[in-house]
Amino acid sequence: MTETIDERVARVSFDAAGLVAAIVQQWDTHEVLMLGWMDAEALRRTLTTGRVTFWSRSRQEYWRKGDTSGHIQLVRGARLDCDGDAVLLQVEQIGVACHTGTRTCFDADDLDPVQGATS
Repeated sequence: MTETIDERVARVSFDAAGLVAAIVQQWDTHEVLMLGWMDAEALRRTLTTGRVTFWSRSRQEYWRKGDTSGHIQLVRGARLDCDGDAVLLQVEQIGVACHTGTRTCFDADDLDPVQGATS
């Protein structure tokens, strides 16, 4: 028996604010593009429309990635982590992912960590 959309969304462990972190990854290269936030409705829209929708914490409204910029994210896959408290969205990114105009949001600030050694 196939799960309904509501059953799939119910498996998510949303935080106290009703949100879940959504990590966005390019589906074919596995490049991490960005992180956004979703409530149950944003996740439902993402899973049923083929386009990524987020909940904007600053504007307190839904925003579908690319509607104003043209830099859309086409859903290619979606998975929950083992605790159900993070979503991994695999997308085909059209244009840039970051609001700063870069391909990824994770290319600006290297924290220069000490790299662990293998035993």
